[in-house]
Amino acid sequence: MTMTVRQAAGSLLVVGLGGTELTGLERAWLGLVRSGGVILFRRNIKDPQQTRALLEEATGFCCPRAVRCVDVEGGTVNRLRDALAPIASAQAVAAAMRLPTLSQKTRKDGAPRVSASGSSSLPRQHGELIARAVKAFGFNTTLAPVVDLALPEAAEVLGSRTAGANAAAVIAYAREFLAGVAAQGVISCGKHFPGLGGAEGDTHFVTPEIERTWPQMWDEDVVPYRELHRAMPMIMMNHAAYPHTPGKNEPASASRFWITQTLRRQIGYKGIILSDDLEMGGILKFLPVEEAAVAAILAGSDLLEICHSPELILRSYDALVSEGERSAGFRKVLMATARDAARKRARLYARGGPPALNANRYEALRKNILDFNDTVAKITNAAADAAPRAASPAEAS
Repeated sequence: MTMTVRQAAGSLLVVGLGGTELTGLERAWLGLVRSGGVILFRRNIKDPQQTRALLEEATGFCCPRAVRCVDVEGGTVNRLRDALAPIASAQAVAAAMRLPTLSQKTRKDGAPRVSASGSSSLPRQHGELIARAVKAFGFNTTLAPVVDLALPEAAEVLGSRTAGANAAAVIAYAREFLAGVAAQGVISCGKHFPGLGGAEGDTHFVTPEIERTWPQMWDEDVVPYRELHRAMPMIMMNHAAYPHTPGKNEPASASRFWITQTLRRQIGYKGIILSDDLEMGGILKFLPVEEAAVAAILAGSDLLEICHSPELILRSYDALVSEGERSAGFRKVLMATARDAARKRARLYARGGPPALNANRYEALRKNILDFNDTVAKITNAAADAAPRAASPAEAS
């Protein structure tokens, strides 16, 4: 079937919704855009039945094999916290994993317990529990894990979202977490390429200029992607700039150097490249959303997130259509990107939607999660989450 410019443009967008049910206006613009997927937040999620109904209706307007994604990393970024349960953070799980004298084994009922011989299985169980949780609500993708380095510059912004201060620690956690998610048939997303460990500012508000050199980035921040990219079906681009690298002052999400030259060519990544939310200040302070959408596609992204505003969704869609109709060169890129993204979605989401859990299995999942949290806290002799601090927008949504 031949794809039109309008169909191609819509299929490259992953869009957010306003509430727990679709409005008439949302049905209208979803039917126009025919997006490649939807992303939900706490404002959209009440319980599994309601969330599944919302996803079913919304993705009924999308192109085939739509992405149904949600941010569930554990810790402070967990859109299912209120509807299901808190889940231990990556920082806490990784810290427990590194303790040599304790481990986690599984009781016959599936709940974890402490034993005495090492805890390397914790990250895999973390991934499995998160995947089971998102499946219970009808999602096929969790936007995790964070593989940024826990450097001092970004401590306030990233908090407990990071697994370690060096690449080896991050890889040790992320490798097993990714395996756990994959074992449950859920798609994971490594983020935030090429790394926010050196970011003093929050990309929700500003375009941070990360003062790390190209050798530092390649030999440290980018190493988790170099080692694990084959296990990452999806990778998210961030909106920071790296002035001491060939990417200069351009946000990574709009940078051909970072997306095509580094991630695609040097690292050899073959999966889906997703932009972080194009509504964030990190990109909008650099480019209007129309130019940002076009720039991200030209730079090599497969999918563009726009998480809140129908106006910005429609402006981005119109910009892609208009540029595709105006420029033969951009039309060629747009159509090729849409065809490639459709092939990748068809491969990743061939199984269809996950089945619903009955009430007993849902409560068993909740208990497994809470028992896992207790185990992590017991091993580390601390709370599973980081010490309280002001929530960032990523955590509060």
